[in-house]
Amino acid sequence: MSAHGMSSYEVAVRAEATLGEGPTWDPATGRLLWIDILGARIHTYDPSSGRRTVRTTDQHIGAVKPRSGGGLVLNLRDGVALLDPDGSFRWLHREPVPGRRANDAAVAPDGSLWAGTMRYDEAAGGGTLSRVTGDGTVEPVLDDVAVSNGTGFSPDGRLMYYIDSPTRRIDVFDHADGRITNRRTLARIEDGAGFPDGLTVDADGCVWVALWDGGAVRRYTPAGDLDRVLTLPTPRVTACAFGGPDLTDLYVTTARVGLTAPHPVAGSLLVVPGAGKGLEQSAFAG
Repeated sequence: MSAHGMSSYEVAVRAEATLGEGPTWDPATGRLLWIDILGARIHTYDPSSGRRTVRTTDQHIGAVKPRSGGGLVLNLRDGVALLDPDGSFRWLHREPVPGRRANDAAVAPDGSLWAGTMRYDEAAGGGTLSRVTGDGTVEPVLDDVAVSNGTGFSPDGRLMYYIDSPTRRIDVFDHADGRITNRRTLARIEDGAGFPDGLTVDADGCVWVALWDGGAVRRYTPAGDLDRVLTLPTPRVTACAFGGPDLTDLYVTTARVGLTAPHPVAGSLLVVPGAGKGLEQSAFAG
């Protein structure tokens, strides 16, 4: 696929999510999890059967990830919570801050959840990134971000990629023992190409980044070179993740919020079959 013309995407789930986000493949169930942040909904999609489920949450949700023992961990407006396999809900760590909500999250190779927050007004310094372990211990990692977004780890776990969207940068840190150091810029999104949002790392260690207001997903090599562009028909592309039984299909979430004349697929879950090869993601160890 070249940077010219549309990529060969398909609509996996036709929906009108206000702010579709956070696609995550759950290998234990063979389902794709995704959310509507402002719609306060958790969606599941089973590509083998086409079966879909929707569950509404009591507050805005920033991310959902599978747990190692079954059930889900939720990054919610007021903190991190657990959904048990029987559907029961409990808080793991509750820390409400007026004007702030949860945003994107990722599970590290050690099973910890790296959970981001942001202010509703997107004020600089109003967001955070925290490392949450299975027992509910919370360690602040970054405390001065605006819109904590894409987070992911290299195949060997030694690097962490991270996006604070208004900076227009994809940053990379050295990662060891739950600590990050040596922040530097992997790539910068040029003016007019949108803002970097969610990301995923593939089996080659390349970083795929969704571009909000850019209508595309880009792949950057570990050296920071842009080597692929998947063009999509709706501008508000929010996040991407590999899924399917062999992790070769790239699922992409989109949003309708703020669009005066949304494209028919805005808010749907899209898929680009055979786009690459993903990495199996760790489940949350709690």
